[in-house]
Amino acid sequence: MHDLLVQALSLHDVTRWLSPDFLLHQFGAALFWLGIIVLFIECGLLFPFLPGDTLLFAMGLFIAEDKVDIIPGGHVGDLVFALVIYTAAAFAGNVTGYLIGEKVGPRIYQHDGKIIKREYLDKTSEFFDRHGHTALVAGRFVPFVRTYITLVAGVTKMRKHVFFVWSFIGAVGWVVALTLIGYILGRSFPGLGKYIDLVTYGLLGVTVVVLAYEWVRKQREQRHAAADSPGRKSPATRQ
Repeated sequence: MHDLLVQALSLHDVTRWLSPDFLLHQFGAALFWLGIIVLFIECGLLFPFLPGDTLLFAMGLFIAEDKVDIIPGGHVGDLVFALVIYTAAAFAGNVTGYLIGEKVGPRIYQHDGKIIKREYLDKTSEFFDRHGHTALVAGRFVPFVRTYITLVAGVTKMRKHVFFVWSFIGAVGWVVALTLIGYILGRSFPGLGKYIDLVTYGLLGVTVVVLAYEWVRKQREQRHAAADSPGRKSPATRQ
C-alpha cells in the first residue's frame, strides 16, 4: 500500500510539471524564457518528452489574458515577439539536430537506448520516406517524429539548403499555428485560462491517440507483410 502511495505521489509530481498553469505560478513571466530552452531541446537534442505543443498553446493563451508581460507594447507586441523568438528557437534546435545526425548519426542508429530508441528512429525514417521533404513540415505536428526528423535528415545527408528552407517553413507553421490558436481562444473566451490544465490533458490525449494510431497501423502493415512474404514454403516443397 505504501509503495502504491509513493508511486501515485511521484506520478502527481511529474504530471504537475506538465501543467502550464503550475509552471506559470512557479516561474511567472520567466516561463516565456524557459520555453525557449524547452523548444530548442525538444526540436534538436533528441529528448522528445517535453511539452512543446502545450507550451506554445498555453503561451498564446497567457499572453491573451495578460498573465505574462514579455516586452512593452501590450498583447500584440508580446505575441509578435513570442512568435519570432519561439520560431528561432525551434529552427535552431532543428539545425542542431541535423548537425548531430550528420556527424554521429550512424553511431546513434546502432545504439538502442531508453530515450533514443531505434524504434523511434525507424518510425521517423518511414515517415520521411512517405512524405519526402514536406515531412519537415508535417512532422512538426507528430510527437516523437518532431524530435527525430532532423536527425534522420542529417544521417541521410539531405542537402543543407533544402533542409534549411523546409525546416524553417515547418518551424513557422508549428509555432504560429499553436500559439495563435491559444491567443485567439484566450481573447474570444476570457477565463479559459482557468481550464488550461484540462486543455493540456486534451492535447496530451490527442498525442496518445496519434501514437496509438501509428502503432496499430505499423502492426497491421507488419502482419500483412508477413502474410505476403514469398519466403514461406509449403510442406511439400520444404527439404
